[in-house]
Amino acid sequence: ECSLSHGGILFLDEMPEFSRHVLEVLRQPLESGVVTIGRSKQVFTFPARILLIGSCNPCPCGFFGTREKQTCSCSPQQIYKYRSKLSGPLLDRIDLHIEVPRVPVQLLHNRKAEESSKDIQQRVEQARAVQCERYHYRPGCPFNSVMNGEELRQFAQLDKEGQEMLQLAFETLGLSARAYDRIVKVARTIADLDGASNVEVAHVAEAIRYRALDRGLLF
Repeated sequence: ECSLSHGGILFLDEMPEFSRHVLEVLRQPLESGVVTIGRSKQVFTFPARILLIGSCNPCPCGFFGTREKQTCSCSPQQIYKYRSKLSGPLLDRIDLHIEVPRVPVQLLHNRKAEESSKDIQQRVEQARAVQCERYHYRPGCPFNSVMNGEELRQFAQLDKEGQEMLQLAFETLGLSARAYDRIVKVARTIADLDGASNVEVAHVAEAIRYRALDRGLLF
């Protein structure tokens, strides 16, 4: 499935319902963009540069942490077993962790004007054009996610405030070394969407907020 999704999106609904082995196999394509399979003393490598989107509930019953009338019926052991399907090394390779709380009825009654899908599409297309120009020497139209160490230093250099913000996050949240480059790449993308030429401390702070799940800070 990863190779078939090369250049596109692979959506996994209810990720913790997959076996631990299946989920751990995702680590290679998320890291290197390829899938390697050994069969009959032969090794085959397939392209698998994917955009992985996964969803999960906070617990098996889905009501943990909600403020509604429904109460969670799961035991602590069940919740731990459910969440442990998503290992730290796997979550390290997923750039954005977003909590989606239940929408209050009041918001449905009093809907405010938000940024339209057309405006969002335009911002994304502009950011995409900026990245195509930035990496013009690479084949195709790559994204910030493929930046190597030299390109990170050249195109995503953090100022003093940004470096201090990132250092504080690592000391406070105990993030892994792998998360460092991924946070900087996300911050560079946020800056592109913001139309900023440099990565500012606000972009770094927003990127850090998307790393909470791999340290159990959500739910």
